[in-house]
Amino acid sequence: MDTECLIMMKKWIRWEDFVAGVCGLYAAVAVLWTAQTTMSRTLMLVFGIVLVATAVLNLSMPGTPWLEYVQCAAGVLLFVSPWMGAYSDRAGAAWTSWIAGVVAAVVTAAAIGPAIETHHKVMPSH
Repeated sequence: MDTECLIMMKKWIRWEDFVAGVCGLYAAVAVLWTAQTTMSRTLMLVFGIVLVATAVLNLSMPGTPWLEYVQCAAGVLLFVSPWMGAYSDRAGAAWTSWIAGVVAAVVTAAAIGPAIETHHKVMPSH
């Protein structure tokens, strides 16, 4: 195995997953200081917790592309949640969802390719 592959396989080093996890944590905790509706609180907590959970799993199990896809989907869903949950008029909650969601989705999308490459190097075809 080459050095780059060994580095990619190490646990707890992928900055993209740390960023997505922080975005999720911020979205979940922001319900404490932003004006909320029942739906905004629910969606921000659910998608925030999913982002944190998938970030921890991605960090602990590098080379699992399906987890990257789940994490990216959670970021996208957090981004669209102000429209889904009809809270786009709540500036604090909406902007938190939009910014945290788009940042999480973009950094995770950037990590999908390397995760697939690592997966293929670790799990060679027969």
